[in-house]
Amino acid sequence: MRKPAPIDRFIAALAGFSRPRVFNPWAEFDRANDFGPEAPAIRRDHLRRYLAERVGRARLLLIAEAAGYQGCKFSGIAMTSERQLAASPSTGSDFFEGTKRRTSRETVRPAGFTEPTATIVWGKMLEAGLQGRDWVNWNTFAWHPQGATALANRTPTPQELTAGLPALQIFLLLFPEVPIVAVGDKARGALEELGVPVVAAVRHPANGGATKFREGISRVLASAPSPPPSPKGEGR
Repeated sequence: MRKPAPIDRFIAALAGFSRPRVFNPWAEFDRANDFGPEAPAIRRDHLRRYLAERVGRARLLLIAEAAGYQGCKFSGIAMTSERQLAASPSTGSDFFEGTKRRTSRETVRPAGFTEPTATIVWGKMLEAGLQGRDWVNWNTFAWHPQGATALANRTPTPQELTAGLPALQIFLLLFPEVPIVAVGDKARGALEELGVPVVAAVRHPANGGATKFREGISRVLASAPSPPPSPKGEGR
């Protein structure tokens, strides 16, 4: 029997995680807010294609804190919102090739959920001249720590962050030797705990940090060596 590919093993590890007050986008169906039981499978497919188009190509990893309810909870991709995906064409997208679907109910959010952090991150990276597949967004705690409701965020506990480190290690194995930028103090601390070096730590864009995030990313990119030209036809 053929062994699962590394990306499939990683997604299986994500889907197998379970903790109280934590929503798993790649395994759980939110009956109140997802449009149907197939939502977790759609999010797994989104993540699989997103990663597959970046393995062997990405030259920077942006690692933040945790999945948010307006972003990864419904898109399946860190610091990316379903409205961004739904607005992109089926081919030639910054995100990944092929069909992209929202997974939230239209009655909950008619235009789909959109996350400020996702808008800021993608906007800054593309504005800086990177191709959509030149970097990868991820979180030290991959899943969504639910706040008072399913549509609220909270900071992951130290115990949750520790429990999520094995998945972070598997993620990093997909992108060996790719420089890492820690986005926020929680991400920097988790990476330090693993002994993973970072090229820089920048402010998380949430809660008024957008300007400092953009300034930090500008410094990172200004100090990075120039990449080789992207293959013709790829990218934005």
